[in-house]
Amino acid sequence: MSDIEIRDDRAAGRLEAVGDGGEVVGRIEYFVLDSPRRALVPVHTVVEPAHEGKGIAGSLARELYAAARREGVSVAPLCPYVVKWAERHRDEVPAADAEQLRAARDWLAAHPERF
Repeated sequence: MSDIEIRDDRAAGRLEAVGDGGEVVGRIEYFVLDSPRRALVPVHTVVEPAHEGKGIAGSLARELYAAARREGVSVAPLCPYVVKWAERHRDEVPAADAEQLRAARDWLAAHPERF
């Protein structure tokens, strides 16, 4: 992967991979679940076609879990890519909590305009 910076735009709910020149080349769209316990909830992962196959999506997923660890919260993934990534990296990330996943799905169903 070339010079990619990952930044968290919490207000917009995006973890962004920024390439040379400031271009956003990938992102994870997420929201913060407050109840039953605080969690980051990734909903979509997108990598621009010209940048696919460079490990950007995996770097974004890894940073999302790292941010959750730093904040002392969990991750309740709804994004299919992040779910698969977490399954492949079980030694690095904790399993998602079923109660949080249910709450995240309920929140998303109640706020379809967000994603």
